[in-house]
Amino acid sequence: MSSPIPFAPPPRPASTEAPSLPDSERKPLTKKEMAADHPTWCPGCGDFSVLALYYKLIEKRRLWHEKVTTVAGIGCSSRFPYFVQAHGAHFIHGRALPFASGISLSRSDLHVFAFSGDGDAFSIGGNHFNHTARKNIKMTLVVMDNWVYGLTKKQTSPTSPIGFKSKTDLWGAIDQPINPIKQALAAGATFIARTTHTNPAHLLRMMEAAMDHDGFSFIQCLSECVEFYPAAFDASNPRKGGQFLEIPEDHDVTDEAAAYRLAAEPFPGRFGIFHRVQRPTKNALEAKIVAEARARVPGLEPWQILQKTFDRMK
Repeated sequence: MSSPIPFAPPPRPASTEAPSLPDSERKPLTKKEMAADHPTWCPGCGDFSVLALYYKLIEKRRLWHEKVTTVAGIGCSSRFPYFVQAHGAHFIHGRALPFASGISLSRSDLHVFAFSGDGDAFSIGGNHFNHTARKNIKMTLVVMDNWVYGLTKKQTSPTSPIGFKSKTDLWGAIDQPINPIKQALAAGATFIARTTHTNPAHLLRMMEAAMDHDGFSFIQCLSECVEFYPAAFDASNPRKGGQFLEIPEDHDVTDEAAAYRLAAEPFPGRFGIFHRVQRPTKNALEAKIVAEARARVPGLEPWQILQKTFDRMK
């Protein structure tokens, strides 16, 4: 005979909230309704453009406060959650993705967006980037890559090019920089794109495509640090004499080898979707396991299942 269950949670009080309108009757959020606090970035920082397009995405796709979660680690870019009126968290350095993974796996109905810089995502958070990609956890990660640690006033980052002089490499960086697109491919990411803050229309298009992807979607967004690495991306900006070359229309986004070849092109390279394939998400695979487990104990509340599990451990 099984042990008696010693604990039961108190009944929930009846809700006093008015019934909400169906989504079809709700108005899209405006920028004013989405904005929270005033961004503290330096004037001219590329991150302003990413934030503005994030507001635009939420408005255009008719997302509402309770359906959006904004998570970030540490760095200039990672101040994002302070500026967005929605659920979110400014988490510890390099750990935005594990935190966002927990949210995504427990609430697959939410749109989970994570924002990082090149140091947060590829240095201290490098392992988390790899594992979130290979597990194909449903979320969108935007890395605002400025090729430098800007918040701490100019140290070499994982994407700084060889020869870049900083406070940690006075004679110029000597380490091979990470290629974010190649790293994402090697880690098994199912959606990989590249864009720049200087092309708002393209940036919005990439964010929309990433949001629609069922799985882990990664965007490398070049975002200039005007204080500690000005003009880093001029070669990709037509207004500064550079070239913005999109990925050819005949590129097969399911061809991983072709994506590697595009990723190997020298800077400024190409912009657009390098790779996009469908693979079961961890969200769906875990949900299947949970459903099968629940089917074996019909009629029990989650806390009762937990209690029975504890009882078996005695």
